[in-house]
Amino acid sequence: MKSHFTRWLPAIAKTSTNRRTVLALAGVVALGGLALAPAAYPGPLTGGPHPDAVAAIDLATGKNRAPESTGAVTATETAQADVADVAESDEPSEKPDVDRLVPHGVQGAQSRVVLDDAQLANATAIVETAKETGVGERGAVIGVATALQESKLYNLGHLGAVNDHDSQGLFQQRPSTGWGSPEQITDPEYASTAFFEALKDVRGWQEAPLTVAAQTVQVSAYPFAYAQWEEQAAEIVQRVW
Repeated sequence: MKSHFTRWLPAIAKTSTNRRTVLALAGVVALGGLALAPAAYPGPLTGGPHPDAVAAIDLATGKNRAPESTGAVTATETAQADVADVAESDEPSEKPDVDRLVPHGVQGAQSRVVLDDAQLANATAIVETAKETGVGERGAVIGVATALQESKLYNLGHLGAVNDHDSQGLFQQRPSTGWGSPEQITDPEYASTAFFEALKDVRGWQEAPLTVAAQTVQVSAYPFAYAQWEEQAAEIVQRVW
């Protein structure tokens, strides 16, 4: 990832056909190289967005952001931030069991980011689509972890000269490789459905390690990058399911 985001401002905002307002953030580059597009492997991430990205996030969301804490962000604080703005359901729902969400245990060092409203809304859209497509809780974890790697859960439009080929959206899918039109792959529901339908074609994906299942769909230049997001993805799915 390039160290300076200011050269990529301003950000672009996109609205899905489902009336979800989502981001096209110039400055958050797809790190996993989804759909045959190579990209750079990230180091572990802890805490909030890169300081230079804050202005782009504010511009895209039109909201004021509280000052970032200079202290280390604990796992508990991050988990609380992930779900702080999730609306309570009128009906109680059974939360997934962690052992089912992460049946093989996490692989390697884990990364995490503090989620803002747009990221959490996109994660929720992925989880809801996992339910609708029948891939269930484990599929939802794979989907959220994949989007965390590819876009940090921002619905990215085309970033111009810094774009990774023609990759766009939560999963950095490429129109040129058959994932759909730019309008389709920047619709969170469409993009998630496309990902999960491809996942269902992967033999034994339910029993496969997350990074293997995700890589088989994504064909990334850095196939092991997905593993670092499994813990946070499971936390998100467990709480918004």
